[in-house]
Amino acid sequence: MLANALLSLVERIINQLLQLDPQLKGKLAAIADKQLLIEIRDWQQSILCVYSDEQIHLYSTQERSFDCMISADINTLLALKDPSMLTQLIRQDKLDLQGDLNLAQGFSNAFAELDIDWPEHFSRYIGDAPAQQLWLSIQALKRRSSQTKSKLENTLTTLCQDELAVTIHPLELAEFKQQNRQLKSQVSQLEMRINALLQSR
Repeated sequence: MLANALLSLVERIINQLLQLDPQLKGKLAAIADKQLLIEIRDWQQSILCVYSDEQIHLYSTQERSFDCMISADINTLLALKDPSMLTQLIRQDKLDLQGDLNLAQGFSNAFAELDIDWPEHFSRYIGDAPAQQLWLSIQALKRRSSQTKSKLENTLTTLCQDELAVTIHPLELAEFKQQNRQLKSQVSQLEMRINALLQSR
C-alpha cells in the first residue's frame, strides 16, 4: 500500500500546479466532485482522485465505487499525458476503462494543456534577469537531453538492424518455409506431367 505520506506529497504537488496555472481550475470545473479510480496494476494500488473545492484530493482505497475507473501499469498511465493516446491504449489492451470516458479525458486534457509561466514564478524568488537565464538554461538542458535520447535510440535501432541482417528473423524463416513448400509442390506437379508425357509415348 502506498504510504499516506507519499500520497499526501503527490497531492500537495498537484495542488501547487493548480495555483501556478490559473486556467486549470476552469478546465477541471466540468468534472468537479466526480470520482476517478486509478488502478496501478504493477504497484497493486488503487487511488481515488476527486476534484472538489478547487483542489485535487487523492485517497488510497480498496473501494470499488467510482464514476470512471482506469486500470493499467504505471508506464501506460504516464503515457496518458497525451490525451489522444487514450483510445489507442484501450484498443491495444494496455488499458482498461470502465464508466464515464469524458471524466478520464477531462483529467487528461486539463493536465496535458498545463501552461505555467515558470520564469514569472522564478522571478518572485531570484529576480527577472536570473529567472529568465535559469529558464533558458533549463530549456537548453532539456533540448540536449532530447537530442542525446534521440541519438541513443538511433544507435540502438542501427545495432538491432545490423544484428537482424546477420541472423534470420522468425518471420523471414516462416516465409522461406512457405516458399519452399510452394516450390516443392510445383516441382512435384512438373514431375507428374513429365512422367505422363513419357508414358504416353
